[in-house]
Parts: sequence; structure tokens; C-alpha cells
Amino acid sequence: MNDNDTKRLSRLTAILTQLQTKRLLTATKLAEKFDVSVRTIYRDIRALEQAGVPILTEDGKGYSLMEGYKIPPVMFTESQANALILAEQLVLKNKDTSFIKDYMEAIDKIKAVLQQSEKDKANLLADRTRFEQNLNRERNSNNISELQQALTNFQLVKFDYTNEKNKTTNRTIEPFALISTNENWLLIAWCRSRKEFRFFRLDRITKMQVLYEKFEPHKMTLQEYFDKFH
Repeated sequence: MNDNDTKRLSRLTAILTQLQTKRLLTATKLAEKFDVSVRTIYRDIRALEQAGVPILTEDGKGYSLMEGYKIPPVMFTESQANALILAEQLVLKNKDTSFIKDYMEAIDKIKAVLQQSEKDKANLLADRTRFEQNLNRERNSNNISELQQALTNFQLVKFDYTNEKNKTTNRTIEPFALISTNENWLLIAWCRSRKEFRFFRLDRITKMQVLYEKFEPHKMTLQEYFDKFH
């Protein structure tokens, strides 16, 4: 295999990875990302199709993978595995138990697809890496995972909220964004009772319930929100 073949194989693998992580990709964007011509991307997509990858083409929009198509797990390099292990330790600084639980379960699945030699190294690194300030830190929220799902599925959320004056009120909100600060997670949401966007500290939320009722997505990005309201 010559150098050009190696580069193409690497690019095909990278395109496949991109298709797994993005809902829709254009040939122009792919060409820019991999610094090749659009015609080369057309040939790459054709090669993937010939290899049995079910790529859907939407005229004028781009490419996507057929819904439900499963691709075997990718192999991580040693340095990539090490980065994930380091991230695992950083996650332990977080104060939300649901977030930690989900991340740790994801890390376990990632470790499961590593080659045995890399798995041994990853476990060794995990045993030898610590952030002392994380030990015995109080976890003061337990609802990030549910809020993430409510946010991405546009579901209303109902909870009791205690403000800085220790007054508790019941809120029904439309989750918009989650922001991490040094000490706490903040939820940005449209509050239906106040009829405006509000910040909510997750450690002050109790009796939370994600409702089946949906809301209309807010047509703006997080940056547009900050530009408009701050």
C-alpha cells in the first residue's frame, strides 16, 4: 500500500466517523475538512457505498447514514485512550451524580473496545491519576442527565425551586441550555410562570419531573441568547 492509498483509507475512515456523529454532511464541508476536491469526496462516498455502507443522498443538502445502521466500534489509539482517562478524572470534579454515573458507564464501554494491551495501559493510567481536590466532594445535584434529555427532546420540566432568599416556588420551564460554573451547574430556561428566560442553579432544584408535553424549540443559538439578553 503506497502513501496515497494510506491517506485515502485514513480519509474514508474519518468520513465514516463524521457520518456517525453528524446528521447531515455536505460534500463541500467534507472537502474543506480534508483539504481535497469535491470530486474526490464524491469518489470517496461512492467507495463507501460500494463497500456496503448505506449512505443516503439528499439532493441539495448532503449525505447521511441510514437510520439504525450500526458500525463496529472504532479502535482508539493509546494517546486517545489516555485523553479519555484524564477526562474521566476531570469529570469526578463535577457535583452532579447522574452526570458522573453516565460518564463512567460510557468510559466502561469505551474501555471494552480497546485492545487488551491498550486496556491494561488505560487501567494503569486510571489507577495512577488523581486530583486530590476531588476526593469526598459533596454531590449537590442529581438531575443533569434528565435535563439533557428534556432539552434535546423539547420536553417541559416541572420542579420546586428554592431561591437565594430561601423561598420555594413551583416552576414549569422549557429547558434551553446547561452551563457549568466552578461550583455549580446552571440551567437556562424559559419560565412559563415568569414568562421570561431565567437561570436556575441545579442544587436548588427539588421534586423534578420531566413531562411528556412538548414545547416549541427556541429558534436561537446559545451565543444569540447571550447577545440578546446579556
